[in-house]
Amino acid sequence: MKKLKFIYITVGILAFTACNDPEDVDITPEDMVEVSATLTAGSADFSNYVALGNSLTAGFTDGALFQASQTLSLPNLLSQKFSLVGGGSFVQPLTNDNLGGLAAGGARIQNPRLVFGGAGPVGLETLIGPVTVTTDVVLNTPTGPFNNLGVPGAKSFHLLAPGYGNLANLEAGLANPYFVRMTGATPNASVLELAVAQSPSFFSLWGGENDVLGYATTGGDGSNPITPVSGVPGVGFDGSYGALIATLTAGGAQGVVANIPNVLNIPHFTTVPHNPLDPTNPDFGPQIPVLNGIFGQLNQVYAFLGVPERSIVFSSTAASEVVIRDETLPDLSTQIAGVLLQSPTFPVFVESFGLPAQAAPLVAGLLGSTYGQTREATAEDLFVLPSASVIGTVNTESAAALVLAGLPPALAGQFSVEGISLPLADKWVLLPSEQEEIAVATEAFNQIIAATASQAGLAFVDTYSLLNQLANGGITSGQFTLTSSLVTGSAFSLDGIHPTARGYALIANEFMKAIDVTYGSNFEASGNLLNVGDYPTNFSPMLQ
Repeated sequence: MKKLKFIYITVGILAFTACNDPEDVDITPEDMVEVSATLTAGSADFSNYVALGNSLTAGFTDGALFQASQTLSLPNLLSQKFSLVGGGSFVQPLTNDNLGGLAAGGARIQNPRLVFGGAGPVGLETLIGPVTVTTDVVLNTPTGPFNNLGVPGAKSFHLLAPGYGNLANLEAGLANPYFVRMTGATPNASVLELAVAQSPSFFSLWGGENDVLGYATTGGDGSNPITPVSGVPGVGFDGSYGALIATLTAGGAQGVVANIPNVLNIPHFTTVPHNPLDPTNPDFGPQIPVLNGIFGQLNQVYAFLGVPERSIVFSSTAASEVVIRDETLPDLSTQIAGVLLQSPTFPVFVESFGLPAQAAPLVAGLLGSTYGQTREATAEDLFVLPSASVIGTVNTESAAALVLAGLPPALAGQFSVEGISLPLADKWVLLPSEQEEIAVATEAFNQIIAATASQAGLAFVDTYSLLNQLANGGITSGQFTLTSSLVTGSAFSLDGIHPTARGYALIANEFMKAIDVTYGSNFEASGNLLNVGDYPTNFSPMLQ
């Protein structure tokens, strides 16, 4: 045991080959449209188009909002096509540059964009060095009104919330910094109020993703709960969504809405495998015999308690599963500690750590509390993308707590290796039960969206089915096939959640097809859909 070292595992799960070289983007509206003499709007009135939603509407990509991504946002792509048949200008709350990130009074509150680092996503500053985030919600704000009212991070009820764009509410967490940039002289106006104030003739609404996505990206740990299905307007999803549509259409506006994709199919949850521990890794492989010796003691306790399925064994010939905490399991902390203390050989085991035999109660308690709800991961578990940079590293908070409990610093570090000696916390893992919660909520929300859109006579886009197609074989558009694979699939950006510009172009085509069906326009029949190959899948680190 004394030979056990800190185990820094380089998790080889992001060893991708980029499908395209980084692309510098020279974006002009003229490059994005194909004029067709036969194009018609049908009965649709695009003269004043306003878009509402969240980051998917704002143009978020690669973990950030920046000028190039906003220029290639879904509603901006649509507005350029609408302009061919009577659409007016489309104003967006542009950021200051292509660095991404956000600041408040000079203090950074959002990091710059992600870029491709050769083996996977990395922060922009990893490749080009420190940068100054210049888009500051306190020091500079653009002038509206804005046609693009997509607010990154907004849930359905946030679009109705007064004060959601008030800078004074930011510190208390009651305002959204992206929306602060849009409210101007009316800081307490809601997103919906700013939209209605423009008397839109046509609107798009793609919202509700964050009502489930926030729960999913936090591993279902309860810090960002799923929105209730039912409730009074502005609280339950049905009330919020119904109020949005009723208010937007009250003045006769036409529109198109989209439902919520199956977020469990996005690369943010499908990229990190459940078994990333490679025995050929020089930092991990040599430690396997020692680790198996330690867990062998615990596995005997699991067998005695009648739960042998919780045993932890690392393979020396194949990739091994990470160790996770599963809060759905019965907590056996007390029982584990009790069985260990009853074993006559346990004091010898404790001494193998370099501790005195008198430390047996301390060690038994720590082992019980650490492994009381532990198991190896299975293929049914999903891991959030950021866990890739956590697995195999030492959790310094855990190590510090073990030192305070009485362990030497080196030993405390050895028992604090994420996913190996320290079970991964709930925030890194979506358990099957949590996935079921997300699936049930998404289905309920989508039923509400479809029924509300149908009753209001709006065009409807089924992005749930679209994403399922991307995840199951991909979608071919022109000469390109897009899939949901991170980096190589072309549809999703480096954050694993938001589309690439090419992905947004693909979705924009689906919006136009839905508009054709409902309003008699002919974007598709006239050959005026977007050519997805004209849009980049990544941005150069030098694009600033």
